[in-house]
Amino acid sequence: MNGTQFGRKGRRQIGIQWKMYAILILFVAMVVGVLWFFQVRMLHYFYQSRKLNELEICAVTVSANLENSRDLLQKTEQCASDYYTDIWVYRIDGNQANPIAHARGLMDTDIPYLESKMERLYNLAMQNEGFYIAMVPLNEFYNSMSFEILDDNMGEPESYPMIAGYTERLSAVYVGIYHQGAYRYLVVQSTELSPMSAMMNTLQDQTLWSGLILSLFALLMAYMMSRLITNPFIKMNDAAKQLAEGKYEVNFSGSGYREINELADTLNYASKELAKTDRLQKELISNISHDLRTPLTMIKGYSEVIRDIPGENTPENIQIIIDETSRLSELVNDMLDISRIQAGTRTPEFQVFSLTDTVRDTLHRYERLCMQDGYRIEFSCDCDVEVMADRGMILQVIYNLINNAVNYTGEDKYVLVKQSIEGDNVRISISDTGEGISEEQIPMIWDRYYRADKMHKRATVGTGLGLSIVKGILELHQASYGVHSKIGEGSVFWFELKAFRDMNY
Repeated sequence: MNGTQFGRKGRRQIGIQWKMYAILILFVAMVVGVLWFFQVRMLHYFYQSRKLNELEICAVTVSANLENSRDLLQKTEQCASDYYTDIWVYRIDGNQANPIAHARGLMDTDIPYLESKMERLYNLAMQNEGFYIAMVPLNEFYNSMSFEILDDNMGEPESYPMIAGYTERLSAVYVGIYHQGAYRYLVVQSTELSPMSAMMNTLQDQTLWSGLILSLFALLMAYMMSRLITNPFIKMNDAAKQLAEGKYEVNFSGSGYREINELADTLNYASKELAKTDRLQKELISNISHDLRTPLTMIKGYSEVIRDIPGENTPENIQIIIDETSRLSELVNDMLDISRIQAGTRTPEFQVFSLTDTVRDTLHRYERLCMQDGYRIEFSCDCDVEVMADRGMILQVIYNLINNAVNYTGEDKYVLVKQSIEGDNVRISISDTGEGISEEQIPMIWDRYYRADKMHKRATVGTGLGLSIVKGILELHQASYGVHSKIGEGSVFWFELKAFRDMNY
């Protein structure tokens, strides 16, 4: 798989595999960085903080037993053993410091000039609110007459001193002065702080090698994951290219992931819908060509007869030409209406009008058809009802639904138009006695030029685009509409509008 590809506009695009490489390597770098920061950079901080916390725990334990010599000795020896620290406890009586407990957990040797060192530490603790912590060279504190203070908490008794990057052995000296009864007590502890440089170098090497190994694993995982993820997409991409070439029978298949399966189902649905749209488009072109060709042929034929044959310039022939021209005009106007509705450029102009009178006015247009061809169109209503809508659009809806009923009614040529009240709504239903429509075909009859019988015929009245216009107009009015039909029992098309009774529509 190529790492980069060029998109439609020539932009260089990175593939999923390389993006996953980058993401996992970045993740590894972040993990290694965090490990290095805490294990190497902050190691001395955590180490010294832990050792000083242990000294503080010892000081609290020892100070709680200062007045009980037996318990004091036991707790002192236990702390010295548990935390590897040397502990000295003195009782201050006036100017005298009397040793009352001593436990060794770090060094077995005696400290030269111990008393002078304790006096110095006592004075420093008194200057620092009774708590003093110092970092001193271990060798000087235990083997020399004096010692150098490298860092301490003087002036900040509640804080800990910290030394980073030291290479020699240090001693952390913890000094506390406690008041119990009539006496003051001096508690001094000393523990070793080992040099961290060797350990830090070791941890740095470990972190480096861990980072390299993790990076290799990340690359391997990125490759495997990208293959698992991208293979279904590659297959679907190839199928999509076939779909773009008009091969609607292509099948999209996804496996392994819920999202990919859902995408495959969506693309399969889109493929079926595109196939249906393509079929309807071809039928539309065929049917429009048929409806255009018939009147044009008749206009041309009668015009040639009038031109070539003397005496054929009769009112009847001229009327045929006029009727076919009007039919062409209606077809073009209906197509324009559909285009305007779908484009959103035709919007309803609401007004209050009598829906009952509008139905009656529409039926007057069919009087000539009823007299000439024997159609029976009846209207049933209980009362006059007003609605708030676009009268011209609703008139077009009623006209097209009646046209549809006339075109598909049975041999008795009977059509019933009925007005009824349904709660707050008024329903107009148009019934015919034709062959009916199957349930699976009902959702598609609102498409342009769709024929339930799949046989396109020239409409007796109208242009054959009526139901599509009806759908568009009623949806602009947010009105309910539908059809009830059974094979062999005819069809009932209906729509509902809210009855107008006051100013609230």
